[in-house]
Amino acid sequence: MLRNYSLRLCRISPVCPLARVSGAVSGKQLGSHRCFHPQTPCRAKVLTVDNMNPHLKAMEYAVRGPIVIMAGKIEEELIAGVKKPFPNVIRANIGDCHATGQPPITFLRQVVALCTDPAMLMTDPRYPSDAKERAQRVLDSCGGSSIGAYSDSSGVLAVREDIANYIQERDGIPASSNDIFLCTGASDGIKTIMKMLMTGESGRGQAGVMIPIPQYPLYTATIAEYNAYPIKYYMDEDKNWALDINELKRSIDEARPNCKPRAIVIINPGNPTGSVLSRQNIEDVIKFAKDEGLFILADEVYQHNVYAEGAAFHSFKKVMTELGGEYKDMELASFMSVSKGYMGECGFRGGYCEVINLDPEVKVQQLKSISAKLCSSVAGQAAMDVVVNPPRPGEPSYDLFMKEKNKVLNDLKVKANMVTETFNSMERFSCNEVKGAMYAFPQIHMPESALHAAKDP
Repeated sequence: MLRNYSLRLCRISPVCPLARVSGAVSGKQLGSHRCFHPQTPCRAKVLTVDNMNPHLKAMEYAVRGPIVIMAGKIEEELIAGVKKPFPNVIRANIGDCHATGQPPITFLRQVVALCTDPAMLMTDPRYPSDAKERAQRVLDSCGGSSIGAYSDSSGVLAVREDIANYIQERDGIPASSNDIFLCTGASDGIKTIMKMLMTGESGRGQAGVMIPIPQYPLYTATIAEYNAYPIKYYMDEDKNWALDINELKRSIDEARPNCKPRAIVIINPGNPTGSVLSRQNIEDVIKFAKDEGLFILADEVYQHNVYAEGAAFHSFKKVMTELGGEYKDMELASFMSVSKGYMGECGFRGGYCEVINLDPEVKVQQLKSISAKLCSSVAGQAAMDVVVNPPRPGEPSYDLFMKEKNKVLNDLKVKANMVTETFNSMERFSCNEVKGAMYAFPQIHMPESALHAAKDP
């Protein structure tokens, strides 16, 4: 007996998951886009590109954008034997040091390995005592003495305490573990803070965030995703990419009819400019933010990467606190990561954020926000702990650690000088000195004839 089937065209897939073909009809599945359903219509997708979140569609992230996708396709072609005028693709889209051959820091990997398999490795004589002590400190602060357990939403307490000590040693200013939360790389911490700054409104009530141009694409991507308004301020290339206060005022004044300015982002050392801000420049920016009532987001993930003679890293927290008076109580979030510096441990996704001077009621909401994500990777937290609590003079691992750290930083310094000199030796190129971070941002001087041709319809 034939059952009552309805024949419908299935546009969703060559083989519809609901299809049941009666042997009495054909004994086989029918054509590639047809299926039989017992009185069941084929369903369209609930989520389509037309009805999905429009802010997500508006988001662009150039670090992993179309150029990188094309690079991947070219790599696949090379592997398949397609002949090209080059043997391989060198990826320069992202600061992923280990992917380009930088070896890991031995001590960092030892501590993380000990945290991962303490039963096997804690008695292994090949692992130095200072690595074991640091691993044990982290494990003692983990549930069940295992990095496989969830940590507190803010992160493992011992790691937060070590971060507070690191900040205090760096700046000479007290720091509290209660102001610190661990995050999945600095990017996650940045998005957490930016989310709190959103107004949920459109038009003139829309949150505005000041971002540097050139900038790291995370910021424009997050602003688009959160439906905020980008307030773009241009860095001064003629002054080694300094922040010009008149330019900051211009950008915020022009943006006010379109949004409610809420925050300013500063990347120091600079990505992608390779700049390092002077202390005076930082003071000027802090005073500007105070006058305009702005929350400061200080992206300081390259604080170990300073190469130029006379340049030095100054944290926004230190400068703001030393300015004293009304400035020391300003709201500030600063970010650090295990992915950059001399470590380059991008895959661990470890980072932290220190947030100071928050309204106590806002602090409660911030903790609630991060608790919804449970916690960041505890292995990444262990890696972050090594960065802020490295071997000390006299400890067994100190000499090797310093040798490896200095080699990485010295190699980066040589490369920074080489890139600067190379760009400046090329016709129609100019480039400021790479003072820090891991990037150069050259200017290409186009001939007038090319500019005129580009303007022609």
